[in-house]
Amino acid sequence: MPAIDELITEFSRLPGIGRKTAQRLTYHLLKSSPTETRRLAGALVRVADEVKSCSRCANLSDQDPCEYCGDERRASEQVCVVEEASDIAAIENSGNYRGLYHVLGGRLSPLDGIGPEQLNISELLARLRDGVRELIVATNPSVEGEATATYLHRIVSPLENIRVTRLARGLPVGGDLEYADGVTIAEAFAGRREM
Repeated sequence: MPAIDELITEFSRLPGIGRKTAQRLTYHLLKSSPTETRRLAGALVRVADEVKSCSRCANLSDQDPCEYCGDERRASEQVCVVEEASDIAAIENSGNYRGLYHVLGGRLSPLDGIGPEQLNISELLARLRDGVRELIVATNPSVEGEATATYLHRIVSPLENIRVTRLARGLPVGGDLEYADGVTIAEAFAGRREM
């Protein structure tokens, strides 16, 4: 049946969704009421039509500037740079950060053909001229994320009056040492602090 196969194919294109999960989702929708299915379809259309990149920070939002850039209560002298817009939610959920954001749109990965020109780095440098005092680098602790952090540090540190910081890394709260890998334990030792 072409319509069912097409939906399974489209679901399986989503990250983390294999063919079996795509089939389960498709058959779940077929069992649902047409109203529920149309509501999902409407939400997908609205996202496609209404969500755009913020002209200041490249966050995904249905308003421009986004809710963070448009909030005058946020600390404009701090900018936290993240790889993807989805990283902002994790930081916001902590409730500890009240500054602004900048989304790179990825990370440096020469093997994949992603260099500084493919990321929102020139836009970041332009933003740093607007009274930013601290650039918080919150890239992922992967090889590419570390390379991106190092590159950002190298190009931003010569700028006057801008402190470049990196999120701390180490053992998670509630984690067990026996399950931690060697790199995580090494980072935890390197980042230890006085009690």
